Amino acid sequence: MSDLTLVLLAAGTSSRFKLPVKKQWLRIGHDPLWYFVTKRLVATELFSEIIITSHAEEVAFMKHYTQCKIIAGGASRQESLSNALLHVNTPYVMVSDIARACINIDLLQRIIDKKHEADCIVPFLPVSDTVVFDNETIDRDAVMRVQTPQLSVTSALKKAFEQESIFTDESSAIVANGGTRFFVEGDDRAHKITYLHDLLHLPCITPPSAQTLVGNGFDVHAFETGKPMVLCGIAIESNLGFQAHSDGDVAIHALIDALLGAAGMGDIGMLFPDSDASYANIDSTLLLHDVVTKLHNFGFMINNIDLTIAAEYPRLAPYKTLMRQRISDILHVDLSRTNIKATTTEKLGFIGRKEGIAVLASATLTYYDWTKET
Repeated sequence: MSDLTLVLLAAGTSSRFKLPVKKQWLRIGHDPLWYFVTKRLVATELFSEIIITSHAEEVAFMKHYTQCKIIAGGASRQESLSNALLHVNTPYVMVSDIARACINIDLLQRIIDKKHEADCIVPFLPVSDTVVFDNETIDRDAVMRVQTPQLSVTSALKKAFEQESIFTDESSAIVANGGTRFFVEGDDRAHKITYLHDLLHLPCITPPSAQTLVGNGFDVHAFETGKPMVLCGIAIESNLGFQAHSDGDVAIHALIDALLGAAGMGDIGMLFPDSDASYANIDSTLLLHDVVTKLHNFGFMINNIDLTIAAEYPRLAPYKTLMRQRISDILHVDLSRTNIKATTTEKLGFIGRKEGIAVLASATLTYYDWTKET
C-alpha cells in the first residue's frame, strides 16, 4: 500500500482562459480535461488515494465519471487545498493542478524517489533567457521555474497552511513556516495550461470527439382546474392548468430530461427535486435557463431539439410558432433547429379523455470544439 495521497486541484474559475467553457471541462476525445488527467495518474498506480477538488456545483456531475474522492474546493487554490488536506491520512501528499495535463511518470518517480530529502520536493526548470528584475539584469542561473506536482510531508504542509499568508505553491508555504525543500529536475511536458495558446504545447492533448450525443425525455401532467396553463414558456388560453409542484410546464420538463439525458447528467428530479420548497410553482423556463448554463459550463453545445406534444385539448396550432421562438431563445439554438409538433391520440386513453397532456422530447448535443479557438 502506498504511503502517498494525490490531490488534484480542479475548482478554479479559469478567469484567464477567456473561453465560454472552463478549461477543466474542455473535452479530450470524450473526456473532460480533469478526468483525462485523473485517468492518466490513476494508471500509474503510485497513489493510495486520489482526491479531486471541484467547484461545489460540479461535484455531483464529476462523481458520474470516477470512483476517486471528489470534494468541494474553495474560492482560492489555497482554500481548495486546505479542504482536501482534511481528507489526507497518509504520511505524504502530492499536489498537482489539473492544468498540468501531460505529467510523465518519470517526473513523478523522480519526485517520489527524493521524498526523504526534505519537507517538500519540488520539480523545476532552468531559465535559458536573460532575466531582468526591477530594471536590473540578474543571474539567470539563480532563477528557477517551479512546477507542480510537489510532494510534501503531510504534517508539515498542514502546519504551514495554518498561517494567514497566501502562497502560490506548497513549497513556499512550508519554507515560510521554517520547513525545507529539495529541488529535482522538472519536465517541459508538465507545461501548465493557463492561456488558450498553451494547449498547443501539450503533446498528449487531442481534439474533442465529433460524435453527436442523443437524449430523450418524456413527461405527463394531469389537468388541474383554475390553474394557469403554460407550455414551452407560453401562456395558453384555458381554464385548466397542470397538477405539478412547479408551474407544470410539461413540455419544458420533458425537454430538460432530454438535454440531461444526452449529457449523462441524470434527470430533472435529481437537479430540481419536488421535495424542495424553493421550486414550488416556479417558472419552468428558469429551470431550463439553469440547465442550459450548466451544459455550456460542462463543455456541451446544443445542436437541435424536437418536441412532440400529445394533447386532445387545448388546440395548440395557434401557439406553436411562439413556442418555437421561446425555446430557441432560451437554448441559444437557431429557430431552424427547434422543432415542435402537436398531435392527438385519436380520443384514446387519458389524453383522449382530456385528462392531461404528454410530451416526448429529443435533443442532440456536441462537445465545444476548442480547436477552432487555438
